[in-house]
Amino acid sequence: MKYLYGPVPSRRLGISLGVDLIPYKICSFNCIYCECGKTTNLSIQRKEFKPVNEIIKELDEYLNKKPELDYITFSGSGEPTLYLHLGKIIDFIKDNYPEYKLALLTNSSLLDDSKLRNELTKLDLIVPSLDSVIENNYKSINRPHNDISLDKIIKGLISLRKEFDGEIFLEIFIIPGINDTEDEFVDLKNILDKIKPDRVQLNTLDRPGTEKWVEPADQKILKKAVDIIGKKAEIIGPYTPEKKTVKLSHSVKNRIIETITRRPCTIKDLSEILNLHVNEVNKYLREIDQKNNVQFKEQKRGKFYFMVKED
Repeated sequence: MKYLYGPVPSRRLGISLGVDLIPYKICSFNCIYCECGKTTNLSIQRKEFKPVNEIIKELDEYLNKKPELDYITFSGSGEPTLYLHLGKIIDFIKDNYPEYKLALLTNSSLLDDSKLRNELTKLDLIVPSLDSVIENNYKSINRPHNDISLDKIIKGLISLRKEFDGEIFLEIFIIPGINDTEDEFVDLKNILDKIKPDRVQLNTLDRPGTEKWVEPADQKILKKAVDIIGKKAEIIGPYTPEKKTVKLSHSVKNRIIETITRRPCTIKDLSEILNLHVNEVNKYLREIDQKNNVQFKEQKRGKFYFMVKED
């Protein structure tokens, strides 16, 4: 498949078929924690990056087989709302395959656009992010395009809640030393009271991010955030294979292990070698790392993952 990937096991969405509308690492943010690596094209211009009719054709061919899915999810290796015809694809699925739930993972950067918000009304779930409501912290974590302001993001999220009837699970990524203070959590709560999401999901580093100094937040800090934000808040735990998910292929796992045992590879290298989407590669690496000590080293081209042979 050229535009779809998976289904992959998701911590929050069960069996999720991914729809990737954006070429690798075109994004409006260059987040320090992104497991897909550094943004190579920082942009806020919506385009038809991939032919919309080809995407719809591939979706039609796949969904016509009636696969068992919990969600069809717009996500991938860039910001999905940058895709110009996102609304057309949402409409196609809902008009032809209404039995499937649709989710969008977004960094919230374009939600101040009323035309875009109108395109999203048929979704069942939107998972937007808001990592900080303090300007300096927001810029330090998300490293946004110059034309994106925190004020517009917050106003866009407030407008989204007023216009959108589906569920909103707002995600906050906690970075030690930046947005992990009590003052930050209090400020977040005040803004969240205006946004009114259905859930607030606190996340932290699970796999190495773009910047090697970024570390996971302490569970005590996450629990303090939950206490301050209130009953809607929950901590998203580290990835574990869930019962209600597709099983990852043993042959693919073995190929990854064999490959990174022979030579270090970036996630993008493995994606190209195995013909897998980068998100799928990440899922396999997580599961492999639970039973094997997967290590990485930083080089100019990015993070190279490897395994040391045991004697």
